[in-house]
Amino acid sequence: MSLRTLAPVPGQSRDLLAGSARELLAAVSADDPETRYARAHLAALRASAAVLAARARPGGARRSARVRSAWVLLAEVAPELGEWAVFFAAGAGKRAAAEAGLRGVVTEREADDLVRESETFLALVARSLGVAHQPVLGLVGTGMLDTGVSVDGDLLAFDMPVRETPQRTAS
Repeated sequence: MSLRTLAPVPGQSRDLLAGSARELLAAVSADDPETRYARAHLAALRASAAVLAARARPGGARRSARVRSAWVLLAEVAPELGEWAVFFAAGAGKRAAAEAGLRGVVTEREADDLVRESETFLALVARSLGVAHQPVLGLVGTGMLDTGVSVDGDLLAFDMPVRETPQRTAS
């Protein structure tokens, strides 16, 4: 059996993944739904930028001279993430309205759902790039979360105390 060897992940992609995790933490701690939604959407945008930094080739064949969104580019360079690109592209208008300070444009439920979807997307992107990922949402409220995100080698992890797992005894 042969294992697929992953190409080294560029430092810029690692930085973008760490930035995505920090943005997701900011989303979780935001009080109002508009800020939560906007920060969660930005977390996903940074995760997509990590893929683009790792896979896109500048100066390649250009289909048009017009500016295209990161979501369109993501679907082109990572077709396996195409459905995610469509999903997040559909929320870009709401993010812009929320960032502009419009109140009531996003419900609590929409904001919370987008935070969860962004977490899932970040984990999927990290895995697709061959970078280990520590879920953000599973740590919230545990007392183990430190908002510092560190990138060490191929590991995207949160600085937190290591807790020993209790050993099970045979019954």
